Amino acid sequence: MKFYLIVCLFFCTLFSFGQGSVAPKYSNEFLAIGIGADALGLSNAVVAQTSGVNSGYWNPAGLTRTNKWLDIGLMHSEYFAGIAKYDYLGLAHQIDEKSAVGLSIIRFAVDDIPNTTQLIDNEGRIDYDKITTFTAADYAFLLSYARKTKIPGLSLGGNFKVIYRKVGDFAKSWGFGLDAGLTYEKNERLKFGAVIRDVTSTFNAWIFTLDDQTKEVFTLTGNELPSNGLELTLPRVILGTYYKQPLGKKGIYASGELDLDITTDGKRNTILKTDVVSFDPHIGIAFGFKDLVTLRGGISNMQYIKNFDDSKKLTIQPNIGIGLHIKAVYLDYAFTDIGDASTALYSHVISLRLALNKPKNAIKTDE
Repeated sequence: MKFYLIVCLFFCTLFSFGQGSVAPKYSNEFLAIGIGADALGLSNAVVAQTSGVNSGYWNPAGLTRTNKWLDIGLMHSEYFAGIAKYDYLGLAHQIDEKSAVGLSIIRFAVDDIPNTTQLIDNEGRIDYDKITTFTAADYAFLLSYARKTKIPGLSLGGNFKVIYRKVGDFAKSWGFGLDAGLTYEKNERLKFGAVIRDVTSTFNAWIFTLDDQTKEVFTLTGNELPSNGLELTLPRVILGTYYKQPLGKKGIYASGELDLDITTDGKRNTILKTDVVSFDPHIGIAFGFKDLVTLRGGISNMQYIKNFDDSKKLTIQPNIGIGLHIKAVYLDYAFTDIGDASTALYSHVISLRLALNKPKNAIKTDE
């Protein structure tokens, strides 16, 4: 079963690159998966409330809420029964009381994909020794900066991102883009956020390097040869509203956030859509005790699926999670896509965050 999933993932990916569509749907979609088990447990509804190192991904303006000298974020998750691996490393540094910088590195990859293009020789004989393996990997590097404005509660931020994608020795791509975000904190209980990803459209320049034997296999099997080209990722707007309500006087609280993703690459299978844009709402709710323990839940990916009798059924993706905070350590867990409610298998996600003060030997003291 894993072999067939690998083959489908590879060929669907490779052939889609060469179809000549300048702005296809779901371009660079690996950047929409999300990072941090805390956010995934909330169904990615965190654009307004995000803070610390993970803000470099979710909303760069949230980096102004970084109150430590160095904030470190780590995450590893696996999809499709462990076939695809997703890794994240983030760093954030508070420059002063008004500004902060961050660096985020993301890798999404399928390793050890069988290459069977040379399995059968010119005389029709099968030689299993000619099967090799390769990796299809997507990388993203986000450099972030955020600063508080003169308007109380309003922060602005942005990302400059570099994208590198590689499919074995067959194809590679470099891309560049910009994100812009803002957060407005009316008070500690009510927050708003907005992000425009790929604000100027992000381009990926693809180069294909197929050898003569592979080209011959493609031709004989009726496959179209991919050609070098440019792929654009159109802007995506995300709006978020967050509210927090204390429950009594013992540090217990409830909070919730509603986010709305607005994509501009045409009609998608979302609950609200037009021929030009699609709207995808997602909701996250949390219950916590002070800043020590947090229980999370949310729903996302609301869409209608057509059955064999042409009737439609509304499906949703539920998510749950839990977070623990002990001194400088944040440990979060999320269980996503419970019971295979959507089209993908469920995943366990664990992330770690370290909020570190400036080392004592680096602090200047008066003698």
